[in-house]
Amino acid sequence: MYEFNLTLAMPFEQAMEKVRETLMSEHLGIVSDVDVQAIFKAKMDKDIPPYHILGACNPMLADRVISSEPNAGTLLPCNLILREDADGNTVVSFMDPVAVLGLCETEEPKAVAAEAREKLQRVIERLG
Repeated sequence: MYEFNLTLAMPFEQAMEKVRETLMSEHLGIVSDVDVQAIFKAKMDKDIPPYHILGACNPMLADRVISSEPNAGTLLPCNLILREDADGNTVVSFMDPVAVLGLCETEEPKAVAAEAREKLQRVIERLG
C-alpha cells in the first residue's frame, strides 16, 4: 500500500495545527504546504473542501538518502495530506516512505524509509 491514514473528529484548522505539532515531536518539520483548495479556486474557479499537501522532512534522514543515492532526492520529502471529508472531519493520509524509497537501488534509503515510517506511525498513534 502506498499510504496509511486516520480520521480526526475535529475541524480542519484545528487538525492542521495538531498535525504540525505532532510531526515536530518526531523532528519532522514542514518544508512545503500546497493549498490545493486555493489553487483549484484560483486556476479553475472550482470549490472543494479544505485540502493541503504537506511535505515533512527530517534533514538528517534526508541527508542519509541523498548522500547514498543523490537522485533519490526526487522521492523526498515524506508527503502527507489533510483533507476535510463530507462529515466535517479531517482525514490525515501519510505517504508510506517504505513504498516510495523502496524504489531506490541502494540499501541506505531503504533503511531511512523504515526509520521514517516508524516516526510517522508514532505520529498517527499520538494523533489517534
